[in-house]
Parts: sequence; structure tokens; C-alpha cells
Amino acid sequence: MTSASTAPASAAPLDIKRISAISLDLDDTLWPIWPTIERAETVLQQWLLREAPKTASLLLTPGVLRELREATAKERSDLAHDLSALRRESIRAALRHAGEDPALADPAFDAFFAERQRVTLYEDALPALKWLSERYPLVAVSNGNADIHQTGVGRWFRTAFNARAFGSGKPHAPIFRAAAASVGLLPKDVLHVGDDAELDVVGALNAGMQAAWLVRDERPWVHGARPQLIVPNLHALCVALGA
Repeated sequence: MTSASTAPASAAPLDIKRISAISLDLDDTLWPIWPTIERAETVLQQWLLREAPKTASLLLTPGVLRELREATAKERSDLAHDLSALRRESIRAALRHAGEDPALADPAFDAFFAERQRVTLYEDALPALKWLSERYPLVAVSNGNADIHQTGVGRWFRTAFNARAFGSGKPHAPIFRAAAASVGLLPKDVLHVGDDAELDVVGALNAGMQAAWLVRDERPWVHGARPQLIVPNLHALCVALGA
């Protein structure tokens, strides 16, 4: 696999000796998210075809689902940090629009959510989780609604934080600080690893953590403060930490 590359010279170098724990993003860090969501949406559509056929037909119209999601997000700004609730309320809006029972939103979402937990890990994920967890306490920090136990990675983590349960998400500092505190540390003692430049890297740096940017494709860094480490995969992260 490709080895790690350090961040540009203007970034502070990674201080490995400072790292006493690692926090990890989930979606697009341990597994690709969009294939997972596409499968879950297929399961949802099949469920609706059986239980709410008018709604299923409505959602086949191009652009309708996106419009309903955007309208729901605008109307329910209080749910901005809760992707599960937004998805459920979008389904409820579709049911109402199609003239079917809005109470069906709950079991419909349950079908979607169960499939959403069936993730396909990147090849480097399990070996890296094993290696990292033998050396550091690991904490999951995600804005998504994946459950570490239902997705099969729970055994490697000491604890997990998501935006819905915590009440706010990345890039805001509180969730990063809580992740550090959950293993008895200050943010400065934690390395955060994630794929999203703004949510993961800038958020972690602003919270006082060191940050590693996981870039599985080629993307330029366009923000101000830079990560201490840039890696193309989790194997390269382990190589860098073991150096």
C-alpha cells in the first residue's frame, strides 16, 4: 500500500509522543458511505412498494425525494444534527404528500436504518483497527447515524459519539472535547483521523487535537490550518504511527 505523506511544511509536524488516544470518523473513513445509502434506499423503496405504493410511486419521480429532504431540513432546522430524524420526517412528508398514513414513516425508517448498518469495510479498516486498538484507546466520532456495534466494529472502540445523541456534531469543538474526556484525556493528547477536511481536520484542530487527513482520492487542501499528517489509507496511518 502507499505509505504516509506528511502535511506540507507550513503545518506543525505530527508529535507521536503526545498521542495517548485516537478518535476516528466512521463514514468514508472505515467504509464507503454512498454504496451503503444506495442499498438502504433500495430496501426502503421495496418496503414502500409493499406497504405504501402511492408513496413509492411518488418517490420514483426524479427530484421529488431531494425536494422533500430539502423542505424537511428547512422546516425542521432543530433536527440539523440528527440525520435519522431528518430521514424519518422526510419519509413522513412523502407519505402525507401521497395521501397515505404518515404513521408508516416509523416502520419504513426502521427498514432503511437496518440496511444502513450493513456496511462493507475498506480492506485496510479491520487490520488497522486491530493494530491501533492494541496501542491506543479508540473513540468513534461521527455526524452520521451508523452504530458501531451494528456495523461490526464496536469491539475495537472504547466508546462512540454521534451528533444525534450528543446534541451537536463536528466541526464544533464540544464533541471532540467529549471524545477526549471519555478516555480521561485532554484534546491535545488525542489524534483525530477522518476524511472530511472541514468537519474532521479543521474541527479537530480548532478543538486542540492533532489531526490526520485520510484522503483516499486526490484532493487539494483548501483550508487554512493544516493537518499534521495526510495519509491515503489506514495502513499508511499505522505505518506513520509505528515509525
